[in-house]
Amino acid sequence: MLRKYWMALLVMIFMGAPLFASPSVRLKDIARIEGVRENQLIGYGVVVGLNGTGDKSAAIFSSKAISNMLKEMGISLSAKDIKMRNVAAVMVTARIPAFVRPGTKIDCIVSSVGDATDLSNGVLLMTPLMGPDGKVYAVAQGPLSLGGYSAGQGRTKTQKNHPTVGRIPNGAIVEREIPMEFIEGDHVGVLLNQPDFTTAHRLAEAINSSFGEIAHALDGSRVVVSIPKEFKKDVVGFISVLEQVKVEPDVNARVVINERTGTVVAGRNVKIDTVAISHGSLSIEVKSQWMVSQPMPLAGGSTEVVPQNGVRVVEQEGKMVVVHSTPTVGDLASALNALGISPRDIISIFQAIKQAGALAADLIII
Repeated sequence: MLRKYWMALLVMIFMGAPLFASPSVRLKDIARIEGVRENQLIGYGVVVGLNGTGDKSAAIFSSKAISNMLKEMGISLSAKDIKMRNVAAVMVTARIPAFVRPGTKIDCIVSSVGDATDLSNGVLLMTPLMGPDGKVYAVAQGPLSLGGYSAGQGRTKTQKNHPTVGRIPNGAIVEREIPMEFIEGDHVGVLLNQPDFTTAHRLAEAINSSFGEIAHALDGSRVVVSIPKEFKKDVVGFISVLEQVKVEPDVNARVVINERTGTVVAGRNVKIDTVAISHGSLSIEVKSQWMVSQPMPLAGGSTEVVPQNGVRVVEQEGKMVVVHSTPTVGDLASALNALGISPRDIISIFQAIKQAGALAADLIII
């Protein structure tokens, strides 16, 4: 019985069949409902309370902002007369999620736009945050949290993390709701996070197997789903059930290479045709030594310093390994490990295999 099991296992390997089916995932993990999205907000503000690490006089927009703010408070003062190192001009950004109501608090990020050196212990003054349409959707204010510091002067200076970018947890209060339209007539749209025709087709089939013929894929990223009659008055309940539909996603065969760290990651669908790989390294060492030439007694010569050059060539034993066609990259990894090469050499070999046309996958270099 055990022998039959191993024979079946070997047949599956050589036939290229997957040993285990791909894990099914929920619809909500690979897709989203069309029309439901977050939005970006941005605003210009001022951080005060800095200990001499704010903007210098060269950043005139900082003093202009303080001048305009004081004018709103009834204090008229020219920007030229304002010279403060405890103030910094900043840009404030935030993301407002879908269906957020007025009064909800969201996080915001504060970044220096001048020549301030440290925003530690600073406090952001009331800053309106606008959307792309120019309307104010939130107002931010509060003390910054940096998680870093900068201390010292000149070359005697130490710094941790990035002291000119901070965060204010729950520092912005939503003032205006962003309307979301996710129902189009009697249907809703489902958008894949990573467009793929096979995944879109499988998703439509999975929905139809659960609710009947109500879904069809328009392209590789959008699936249109009609709302069943029993859910006409409970669309939210239908979407809640729809998000739990299980589907097996499909992805392109990829080999991702990070040249900075020497990391190579290959997906399960990567296939390699029969290929021969040879690896060896050549080391050439040139040395020059200066020797003293002393003439024999009574020879009438003079003492000279002469160079003595030497060249040494060391070539490691090259190996040729043949990797047969395989459903995965496991055989290739074993062969490369047998050669005893470094991760960076593996990167070069993968690039050469791709150029040779033996790698049936996208080679992505990051």
